[in-house]
Amino acid sequence: MKTSDLTDLHDLHDLRERTRQFAQARDWGQFHTPKNLAMALSVEVAELAEHFQWLQTGADAELNDATRTAIRHELADVLLYLVQLADKMQVDLHAAAVEKMALNAIKYPAGAPPALAG
Repeated sequence: MKTSDLTDLHDLHDLRERTRQFAQARDWGQFHTPKNLAMALSVEVAELAEHFQWLQTGADAELNDATRTAIRHELADVLLYLVQLADKMQVDLHAAAVEKMALNAIKYPAGAPPALAG
């Protein structure tokens, strides 16, 4: 897969298709079970969190360029594993996010006291 092919990604559907192609080209499908993908996702989230572990807040002023780049790459890893897991589980991430936001709007109405903000 050429780098130029990757710049054509416009939405989650494109990303899902590209991650499928990437895994198929390497015969990784045999390893991409829901359990393994969920575990890999949690590892990537932990790697992301590690960059913030000893910072006071993790605000941009506390980060150098190398750390910003590392965080960007870990966020990408999290997204890629999330997309692959959703694909394997036949979950439409966009629809699931819209549904969950609607449920959260009911559970945490605007103007409610901050203590109820979950």
